[in-house]
Amino acid sequence: MMNLDLLAFASRQTGDDTYLDIAVAHARTAQRVFPRPDGSTPHVFDFDPDTGAPLGPATVQGYDASSCWSRGQAWGIYGFTTMYRRTGDTGFRDTARKLADFAVEALTPDHIPVWDYRAPQQPYDVKDASAGAIMACGLLDLHAATGRRAYRDVALRILTALSETCLTRNSARAEAVVARCTRNRPAEDGIEISLPYADYYLLEGMLRVLRPADVDRAIDLSQPS
Repeated sequence: MMNLDLLAFASRQTGDDTYLDIAVAHARTAQRVFPRPDGSTPHVFDFDPDTGAPLGPATVQGYDASSCWSRGQAWGIYGFTTMYRRTGDTGFRDTARKLADFAVEALTPDHIPVWDYRAPQQPYDVKDASAGAIMACGLLDLHAATGRRAYRDVALRILTALSETCLTRNSARAEAVVARCTRNRPAEDGIEISLPYADYYLLEGMLRVLRPADVDRAIDLSQPS
């Protein structure tokens, strides 16, 4: 979902709608198979590569096929909101809202997402600050798309929490700006470390709040007519 905007960009630059058509087809497939009735999502949904038949949900970095990997949920919020902006399809906006409402409800009082919202030890398990940074950007964009102030309020609380509790000045292990990120908990690979997604999306989120006109020009936050 996060990569589809590159296809939309390619269509704008070339005048060839083929790229955007591919993005829309992918988004509609994801919209059909990923969201559960409560707004949560699995990490992966597999299809038979030969027949295209759906095989069902799975996971790599989440707890299991029935859980909800928080970074994947954040990618979905951001990605479906972006596809709404690129197409004006209100179904994408509504899907983004469904995913956002689940994630907001699942946040702990510290406003840093746990690595998987349905892991057995949640809400006391290890955190993933990168999920929070991505989610904050998606919520700010969703606020712009819907006018729902609550999304912006939560995004500001997440950005504040990241800045106050997750920077590397408070970590002896992290190597970049943001600490407390988790790459792959099931594989015990990168537990509460730094990840580039966290640094980038924390900066993007801050710029969305402090310099929105610059962000509008940089990532083309024009609203659909």
